[in-house]
Amino acid sequence: MTIVRFVARPLLASSFIASGVDRLKNSANTAEQLRPVLERAGKTVPSAKPVTSNAPMVAKVVSGTQIGAAVLLAIGKLSRFAATLLVATSALNAIVEYRSAESATKEDKTRRRNQLLKNVSLVGAVLIASVDTNGRPGLAWRAEHFASDTRKNAKSLSKDARKQLHKADKGVRSTATDVFGS
Repeated sequence: MTIVRFVARPLLASSFIASGVDRLKNSANTAEQLRPVLERAGKTVPSAKPVTSNAPMVAKVVSGTQIGAAVLLAIGKLSRFAATLLVATSALNAIVEYRSAESATKEDKTRRRNQLLKNVSLVGAVLIASVDTNGRPGLAWRAEHFASDTRKNAKSLSKDARKQLHKADKGVRSTATDVFGS
C-alpha cells in the first residue's frame, strides 16, 4: 500500500464514521428524515414496503453499515467493497439531507447547496475508492490476460501436436516402406 492510500483512506473514512455515529445516536431524528424518501420508495417498489415501512430500523441499518464500511475502508480491508457500500449510504444520506434541509432564507439555501456539494463530492471520492485496485490488476484485466494466455498455449500445443503427428507419420511411412518395399 502506498503512503497516499495509507493516509487517504482513513482521512476519507473519518467523515463517514463521524456521520454514521451521529446518525446512530440520533436514529429517531434520522428515521424522521428518512421517512419521506422511504415512503416514496415504497410506492415505487411495492415489494419493498415491509422494509420501507420501518424507518427506525432502516435508519439504524444504514448508520451501522456506514460505520462498518468506513472502518473497513480506514484499515484497508475489503476496501473496494467497503467503498461501494459507502457510495450507496452516502448517496442516500445526500438525498435525505437535501430534502430535509431548511430553504426559507437565502442563507439556508446557500447552506443547503453547500451541504449537497460536499455530499456529492464524498460520493465521488468513494466511487474512485471503489474502483481502486491498490496497484494490482483488477478482475477484468486478469480474466482478459488469462484468456489471452490460454489462446497462446492452445496454439503452441497444436504446433507441438502437429510436430508429433508429423514425426509419427514419418515413422509409419518409413516402417511401411521397410515392410512393403518402395
